[in-house]
Amino acid sequence: MNNNLIQIKVKQRLNKLASQDYDNLECWQITEAFNNASLKWVRTQIIGLNLYQTGDEGSKNLIDDLQHLIKTQDLTFTSFIDVVETQSLPTDYLYFKRITLYVKTATCTIPKMMVAYLANEADIPVLMGDYLTEPNYEWGETFFTISNNKIKVYTKGKFIVTKITLSYYKKPRKIAILGCKDIETNTVITQDVQTDFKEDVVEIIVDSAVNILAGDIESFNQYQISQEKVKTTS
Repeated sequence: MNNNLIQIKVKQRLNKLASQDYDNLECWQITEAFNNASLKWVRTQIIGLNLYQTGDEGSKNLIDDLQHLIKTQDLTFTSFIDVVETQSLPTDYLYFKRITLYVKTATCTIPKMMVAYLANEADIPVLMGDYLTEPNYEWGETFFTISNNKIKVYTKGKFIVTKITLSYYKKPRKIAILGCKDIETNTVITQDVQTDFKEDVVEIIVDSAVNILAGDIESFNQYQISQEKVKTTS
C-alpha cells in the first residue's frame, strides 16, 4: 500500500475527506502516527498482547506477518579468558531471536555448532560454578547474556569461539512522505519511503494510527471506533 493511499485512509477514518474539521492536520503528523503504530503493532505481536494472546511464532499467522522482520548477521567479537564479547548490536536491532554459535578446541580444530542458552545476568556465578550447567564442549552446550547492547558468550576457557551469528527482529521500516517535513531533522523529505508490511497488516496499523491521531485531536467518536477495530483485528 503506497503512502498516498495510507493518507487517504487515515483522513477518511477521521471523517476529514468531506469536512473542514481539524483541517490543520499535517502529513508529518500522519507519518509520525503511522510509524508509532507500526512499532506498537510489532511489539504487541511479539510479546503476545494481541487478540489471541499468542507471542513470537505462536501461530502460523504471526510467523507469516513477522517473517520479513527477521534478519541474520554475523557479529565480530573479542575473546577473553572466560567469555567472548561481541560488537554492539546492529543499529536496526529491535528484539532478540537466537544466536548460532560455532566453536573449536586446540585438539578439535574443525568448528562445530554449539547450543547456547540465554541466561540471566544475575545467574552467571551460579551457572559458571556448577558442573552440570557450566560451559561444556563435550556436551556441546553453553550460555550467554545480553547486556550493555552486547552479547557475552561464556566459555570458561574450555573452547574457542569461531563464529557468532545473530538472528533478530529488525525495526520496521519507517514511512516517509515526499514533500513532508521530517520532524527529527527539521528538513523536507525528498524521497518517498513505503512501508514494508503486507496490505492486511497495513490496514490494522492505519486503524491504530487513527486511534493515536483521534486521541491527539480529541475526536472521541473516531477514537472509540478505531480502538475497537484495533482490538478485534490485531
